[in-house]
Amino acid sequence: MSDGTIVAEEIAATGELPEEAAPPTDTTGTPSAVPEHAGGSGSDAAATSEDTPSAPASKAGRNLPAALAVGFGLGLSLIAILLWAPKVLVGVIAVAVAVATWEVTKRLREADVLVPRIPLLIGGQAVVWLAWPIGPQGVLGAFGATALTLMVWRLFDHGLRATPRNYLRDTAISVFTLTWIPLLASFAVLMLSEDKGNLRVLSFMILVVCSDVGGYVAGVLFGKHPMVPHISPKKSWEGFGGSLVFCVIGGLLTVTLLLQANSMIGVLLGVGLVLVATSGDLIESQVKRELGIKDMGTLLPGHGGIMDRLDSMLPSAFVAWLVLTALL
Repeated sequence: MSDGTIVAEEIAATGELPEEAAPPTDTTGTPSAVPEHAGGSGSDAAATSEDTPSAPASKAGRNLPAALAVGFGLGLSLIAILLWAPKVLVGVIAVAVAVATWEVTKRLREADVLVPRIPLLIGGQAVVWLAWPIGPQGVLGAFGATALTLMVWRLFDHGLRATPRNYLRDTAISVFTLTWIPLLASFAVLMLSEDKGNLRVLSFMILVVCSDVGGYVAGVLFGKHPMVPHISPKKSWEGFGGSLVFCVIGGLLTVTLLLQANSMIGVLLGVGLVLVATSGDLIESQVKRELGIKDMGTLLPGHGGIMDRLDSMLPSAFVAWLVLTALL
């Protein structure tokens, strides 16, 4: 296949001209492996140059004052929305999904993975917005239609006369992205539409914060035994224990005080969310490690991109919806 055909295929798949330079690829077009550094931090395999000035970072590798300011600002804004204008949260989730999808597809494109951006963005919005008026049927219908569109779009985006390049890989990653971001985010909307939906969403968000804070505090103070050093070297078993303790306590308090339900539901929810929140963080760490990047974006100082804040929220939304729908 000529270079012109490949460029034309990339333009059709993403709607943009290709970057001037792309990461090195092997003979199949897959990004070359990024060397892992023992001193790295989770997905922070792509370390910045020693000559590049950076803001003061915490032991966890972040600009802590900026991260705290952004975190408190986002948290207070979401709490205000949930308490006084819960329906507005649907729009907030939709915007977050769109930005996160853009960040991920941009990073994939930089790694020569031609994920169709247009159908992902439009279909992702359909998955989120149809969750509110229709419910699970709307989510499932929009997801299936978008997945099929991605398959067909990637098959013919290069034209009718050229052979698709890396079709199976790119299509699989496209459906993975659709599942990872819009589908999992839609469960927060589904939760919102149920009885005491705003308090259910607030409870799940509080528990994810408890998991993050507990893991950070215990990891910084006591962390000595890495959990999965080849995925996220700075995650420790001590940090996981801190997440578990904070999350269970948070589950007991939120389910009892906010939802006025059996405290054992809070224990189950706390344990479930700490498992999936940690898994969600590790999943994104591995994705970033394979792409050779530190963050998905730069929109949020001290945090990275929107996707870097949603990594643990997305799977937690599904588990929270499942547990609370089944037991309340």
